[in-house]
Amino acid sequence: MTRSEEQRLAPSSVVAMGGVSAFGVGEESWRAGELGAPARVAWRVDPALRDSGLHRPFAARAPEVLPLRSLAVADASSRFEDRAAALLACAVDQVVSTLDEERPGWRGERLGIALGTSSGGMLIAERFFAARAAAPTTAAAAPTAVAVAPTARAAAPTAGAVAPAALASSELRAVAERATYFAPACDVLSAYGLAGVRRRTLILAACAASTIAMGVGMRWLDRGACDLVLAGGFDGISVFVAAGFEALRATTASAPRPFRKGRDGMCLGEGAGLVAMVRRGEERGARPRFFVCGFGASTDAVHITAPDATGGGLSRAALAAVADAGEGPIDLVSAHATATPYNDAMEARAIRAATARAEPALPIVHPFKAQIGHTLGAAGVLETLAAADAIVRGVAPAAAGEGELDPEAAVQLLASSEARSMGRALKLSAAFGGANASLVVSSRGEDRPARARSPVFVTAGARVVDHDLAALSEATGVARDRLARLDGLCRLGLSAVAALAAKVGRERLRGAGIVAGHALATLDTNDAFDARKRSRGPTGVEPRAFPATSPNAVAGECAIVYKLTGPSFATGAGLDGATEALTCAAELLSAGDASAMIVLAADDAGPASRDLLAAIGSTRPFERGAVALLLTTFEGGPPVDLDALPDHDRAPIGHLALLPLLASIS
Repeated sequence: MTRSEEQRLAPSSVVAMGGVSAFGVGEESWRAGELGAPARVAWRVDPALRDSGLHRPFAARAPEVLPLRSLAVADASSRFEDRAAALLACAVDQVVSTLDEERPGWRGERLGIALGTSSGGMLIAERFFAARAAAPTTAAAAPTAVAVAPTARAAAPTAGAVAPAALASSELRAVAERATYFAPACDVLSAYGLAGVRRRTLILAACAASTIAMGVGMRWLDRGACDLVLAGGFDGISVFVAAGFEALRATTASAPRPFRKGRDGMCLGEGAGLVAMVRRGEERGARPRFFVCGFGASTDAVHITAPDATGGGLSRAALAAVADAGEGPIDLVSAHATATPYNDAMEARAIRAATARAEPALPIVHPFKAQIGHTLGAAGVLETLAAADAIVRGVAPAAAGEGELDPEAAVQLLASSEARSMGRALKLSAAFGGANASLVVSSRGEDRPARARSPVFVTAGARVVDHDLAALSEATGVARDRLARLDGLCRLGLSAVAALAAKVGRERLRGAGIVAGHALATLDTNDAFDARKRSRGPTGVEPRAFPATSPNAVAGECAIVYKLTGPSFATGAGLDGATEALTCAAELLSAGDASAMIVLAADDAGPASRDLLAAIGSTRPFERGAVALLLTTFEGGPPVDLDALPDHDRAPIGHLALLPLLASIS
């Protein structure tokens, strides 16, 4: 009997955990609370953010010294220059140590790695942008080592572009090598001997990144593609990101007060979290800590930053996770809870819809961000670990924040932690681009409903090498002035999806999901945003420009125009992010997480991206352009091999990796 024919499906068993947050390292980092105690908080005025000139400099920093057991150093910061990498290493070290002790030989198993991040190597990227701007230029650039298409705009000399010769210094090369979204993960995996794991993905989905990463890892286990999955997320605190959130008025002027009247936003936190998962029953002597038994994802398709006010988008993700987990009450909700006026009200509506309860029987809500800060790419996994801690220990956690509950955002909050018997918790995440994700975790590990698996086919595709505003406006129905406000990467990606819609019909795309595959993601957009930060100071950044610095913004913009309400996110574990997006999208479609999926690979190939590749000595082809593919579960094109994994070291960069597949359906 095949797995898809089985009556029931095993949940994912978490056999090792690692974390670091402002609360500390290990179990302290996700501790849900102590009986009878109010919620403790770790955020405070952050000297670095204050000294940068930001008006709302509250943040929650992890301990400065991050211990490692498995490497021959006492502190992660002495091994990893990038703070984001040091945080991730601290979490990985804990998981590796546990697996070495409880599951000997695990490195020889079929491994999968799914990590999530919002800003990746942004701390080093800020240094790269500044160094590039300060580097000497030449009147005529020397021939670049990066092969750029002659039809692409980026091939022409660009004002202010740095000659490759100026980027050849060893110092600048070292900065360039760590300025990408994937650099921290690559550095850490290499240090722990895991760089050769082919089945890996880096989910670039802002605040929902690690929730989606855990969900993708769960689907790998469901299919039997892996024996063991490492899943989680990480992020450090940068002035770049803090300035953007303050410009959007998403950060608090005093204290986070989720779901309460007068709330005015969150504060940032830093951290990392990681879990090792296997199928229940395949623990091989390792001790199961808790179980992940449901996953769902959706897209609002309403606005790039503002949530769907009805809560409909988030509730779709939550309901999908609950259905995946099977029957059983939800006793605790780990809320996204950014303490912003619109998000909390929307989330309260989604909680009611997903749990099918009304006051006073609402499940207890835990807004963990108000305690350890918004840890961005680590938020989903750290908050999931806190929820699991609560249900395993039978401690209903207290909620941080003061003030009267907002009737428009009514949920059940506890003033102090209470002893309660709880079996299941629901984790909710929402992000820029309208991306939503949800998990159900359990202390008992019940069987789940079976998920029929379907083959996946590439039904149609389209390629563009540039965009034209007038033509794009006509094709999408979006006003030209609005399109002009998008960054170049979003316009390029939207042009490719518009070309795809012209082939298959706009209605055929409605309701689909979308995964954007990146090589260097939003590096050129980020360079422009950082240039304004440097020239005008962190308080002078452009609010409308910040959302586009998120790599999943292009997926979100396409979702808004074409009503793509299925799962949406971006991928980019290396330069072959396009193949990575293809396999991730096909995995979810095959498992029934969407009715159809769009794979979008887009590359600006702008000056910052070209200069970075030149600085690291890359000679692989690199072009401006985008490819959009439509995946379906009915035969109509070449099948997608879910085990045809990306080759980040040798494959064509970015969207070029999809050209052979596109040619096969033309």
